[in-house]
Amino acid sequence: MRWLLFLSRLSFICGFFFLLSISLRIYNWTHDEVTTSTIIVIGYFMGLIVVPVTNICYLIVLFTKRKLTSIVPWWLILVNVLSLAALVYYIFFQYDHSMNR
Repeated sequence: MRWLLFLSRLSFICGFFFLLSISLRIYNWTHDEVTTSTIIVIGYFMGLIVVPVTNICYLIVLFTKRKLTSIVPWWLILVNVLSLAALVYYIFFQYDHSMNR
C-alpha cells in the first residue's frame, strides 16, 4: 500500500498548486511565464485528475475494511479531502453562470 501513500503525497502537492493557481487568477505575483504555466499545469490539469482519484482510492480502502490511517497519516487524508472540496466548489459554484441571472 505504499502506492497510496505516494498518491496521497502527490495529491497534496497538486492541491497546493491548485490553490496557487487560483491565487494567480486574482493577482499575477510571479511575473514569469514559465513559472506561471508550470503552476497552472500542475494545479489545474494534474489536480483535476490526481485529487479525485486519490479520494476514490480512499473510499475503496475504507470499503475493503482496512484501516486507512495505518497507511496514510490522518492530516494528509484531511488535506486531500479539503482539496477535493475546493476543487468541487471551484468547478461547480465559481463557474455556474445560471446563478448569475
